[in-house]
Amino acid sequence: MIVWVDADAAPQEVKQIVFRAAKRLGIETILVANRSLDIPPAFTTVRSVQVRDGADEADRYIVANGKMGDLAITADLPLAGLLVEKGIFVVDPRGDEYSPDTIATRLSMRNFMDELRGTGMAVGSSAPYQETDKKAFAATFDRLLTKAIRKSKASETP
Repeated sequence: MIVWVDADAAPQEVKQIVFRAAKRLGIETILVANRSLDIPPAFTTVRSVQVRDGADEADRYIVANGKMGDLAITADLPLAGLLVEKGIFVVDPRGDEYSPDTIATRLSMRNFMDELRGTGMAVGSSAPYQETDKKAFAATFDRLLTKAIRKSKASETP
């Protein structure tokens, strides 16, 4: 089981939560970004992968390499949709879980808002990342990480 982080836009607070969990549990964690990322040396199970510049390069890498039962962190709804289809657990940095039950509605709403923006209608943007978002992320991440670990151990049992 691997924890994947769509790291180009992931808040530092999210990365710190993920790093600590990776160290505590010894879980392989891969940050994927278009730029070089520094990983503190104390986090030996965490590494970064730099993909070439270009839209969706990090997304393509995660989709190509992620496997059923992995866990991914992303705010990118189209990427989340592809990962959910593969059986990957997905959480966004604000603590929202993307699942087979919720992803279609989320994508539909995203597409509707894109259409509104395309017509010139002003629509709100995301609020700044806050302490409540960090707490919600930590709780959902912990719950999904527990599920992913259990699923991984169950698949290893003969």
